[in-house]
Amino acid sequence: MPWQRLEWLMHPLLVRLGPKFLRSRVIWGMALFAVAVTITALDYLPQKLDLKVGQPSPQDFKAPQGIVYESEVLTQKAREEAARQVTPVYRVDSSVEAALTGQVDNIFQSLREINNSTSDSNERVARLKARLSHLKLTAPTLQALAAADATTLNNLAGITRNIVNQVMGEAVPQDAVNIARDKMLAAVETAGIETRYKPVVAAIIQQLELKPNLIYDVAATMQKREKAAAEVSPVQVTIRQNEKIVSDGELVTAEDIEALQKLGLLRSGASWGALFGLVFFQALLVALLLLYLRFFKPGIYNSNQLLLLLGLLWLIFLVFSRGVAAISLGSRAEFTRLVGYLMPVAAGSMLVAILLDAQVAVIFTFFLALEAGIIGGNLYQFTAMGAASGLVGIYCVTHLSQRSDLARSSLFLMLANLLSVVALGLMLKSTLSQLSIAAVLALANGLLSTVLTIGFLPFLENSFGITTAVKLLELSNPNHPLLKRLLLEAPGTYHHSILVGNLAEAAADAVGADSLLARVGAYYHDIGKLKRPYFFIENQVTAENPHDRLAPTLSTLIISCHVKDGLEMAREYRLPRVIQDIIAQHHGASLMTYFYHKARESGRGDSVSEDDFRYEGPIPRSKEAAIVMLADSVEAGIRSLPKPTPGRMEGFVRKIIREKLEDGQLEASDLTFRELAVIAKAFMRVLNGIFHTRVEYPEVVLKEMERRKSRNGVLHKQSAG
Repeated sequence: MPWQRLEWLMHPLLVRLGPKFLRSRVIWGMALFAVAVTITALDYLPQKLDLKVGQPSPQDFKAPQGIVYESEVLTQKAREEAARQVTPVYRVDSSVEAALTGQVDNIFQSLREINNSTSDSNERVARLKARLSHLKLTAPTLQALAAADATTLNNLAGITRNIVNQVMGEAVPQDAVNIARDKMLAAVETAGIETRYKPVVAAIIQQLELKPNLIYDVAATMQKREKAAAEVSPVQVTIRQNEKIVSDGELVTAEDIEALQKLGLLRSGASWGALFGLVFFQALLVALLLLYLRFFKPGIYNSNQLLLLLGLLWLIFLVFSRGVAAISLGSRAEFTRLVGYLMPVAAGSMLVAILLDAQVAVIFTFFLALEAGIIGGNLYQFTAMGAASGLVGIYCVTHLSQRSDLARSSLFLMLANLLSVVALGLMLKSTLSQLSIAAVLALANGLLSTVLTIGFLPFLENSFGITTAVKLLELSNPNHPLLKRLLLEAPGTYHHSILVGNLAEAAADAVGADSLLARVGAYYHDIGKLKRPYFFIENQVTAENPHDRLAPTLSTLIISCHVKDGLEMAREYRLPRVIQDIIAQHHGASLMTYFYHKARESGRGDSVSEDDFRYEGPIPRSKEAAIVMLADSVEAGIRSLPKPTPGRMEGFVRKIIREKLEDGQLEASDLTFRELAVIAKAFMRVLNGIFHTRVEYPEVVLKEMERRKSRNGVLHKQSAG
């Protein structure tokens, strides 16, 4: 199950760190995330439209890039037009025809009843006249009707119904009612009715209550219109780069506002879906970064301090990027959008590479590049340039040898940014003016990133106690107060430290350790000797050795105290923790063999314990500290060799390394046997350079060299005169 997998991954960390640690990192993490999302989401917060339909545009708007989108405004207009083109639906109401035939049947039924009621012809005429008074029939017509039998009346009724059905069976709209009546009257003349009965049928038709049978079908018409609107395909709008959307002073339409919104030139009200998507994407980026640190950089992941540093760098970048995004480059929106090229992704990349790790800096670069694209209006060109700029920045600071390298990195950044902008401009078909402005911004980006890196680096170093290559380079300066004191008060120790630094640097470089840290650590490893410089043989200018008058135990105490004194001086001068570790560990728990054997020879014999003549430790816990220990022992001992030939020196170096290994001084340093062999070879390369064989020139050659030197000096004076 996923939750069980997560618990399995997190359980060892929970047990090791404890609840208090997790609470603090969760609280700080949530606070940093909330602030970062707020900064990033400013474009998604509710705000008024910059333009309204029917108002004049305050500026020219051109498309900064090409885009194809489905226009809701135009699609709605097309659907409304399709609905208007639909012919209204009418239907024939059969009840109108039925009502008319019912009227005819009622009239003829009355006629049949009157004719059947009496045999008196005059009485039938009188009753018919009264019943059909509204028909205004003549006397002959009434007499003919009174004389009609039932069959005749039934025939007349059938003919009349047929005439009505024939005419009203068709659609009769409101304006065709009179026409329909005329058709019925015309049909009477051709229906085969006896002449004497035609006036009766015509009068009945004339008095019928005709109504239109064609009525408007609202439901069917609406259904037909909806179907027509639904069949309209969404309208695709294609806008090309630099195409003018609306001109300055031109009345803005709904289509213009929609196009500007799609291009990101206008920001509408809050889109909660987009806001949720942004928060989710930010959480995804942070989770991926933390997972990378969890599995590949556990040292950083387990440090609240370093995680806080990454979070602060993230916030600093977002603040600067938001400020950059607020810059306006005049009234033309397509130029203002180009300020995204000024977002200093490389500054964050270089700071992480210097303060933490180059591999973490690569991941962090893509993290910041995506943020730049989001803040810049979800445009990929800002992400692309940010990634390229950040990677070049990491390359520039990976192997810092002096502070001026940081300043020179701005040139590489400016060149990389310029090439990136030109390539992206060609891809996006930018105009010459747009390309020129983007190039200027790209060059400024390189300079800005370097300035921010140099400005923030000391602050972050001191605030988080991180020792960077730049800090180590500053400490390696001979003008540092401690090194100047060492040169003046303990010159022998100073010279020894310089040689140890050369040995340690070569060895560390050979095994892939931090060579700069090893060299600087070697410079300061013996600063404790400043307290009592003349108790150490390299600083003794006379043949008198003060230890000759001291007991071995006291001499051991004095010698071993230079480690503790060195740590106190390192803290006083605020040397970094890694340098303090090398000072504390450069002797480990080694045995001071000279004083130990001197004590045994003094007559106490087996009562002398080795533990009383060992340094307090701890033993080296890093490769750099172990290398400084070996270099210190090799440099101090090599001077005791009567004739340091390459063979003797190599044997001595391997003997020193073997003794330290057998004494257990290298157990915590992670150095392998192969690396120890490599270290020995590196030591030999440096020692052979120091103790190389010198050519003994014959006396005749020396005299000739001296004569030429004098002659060159005279010629130089003559030419100068």
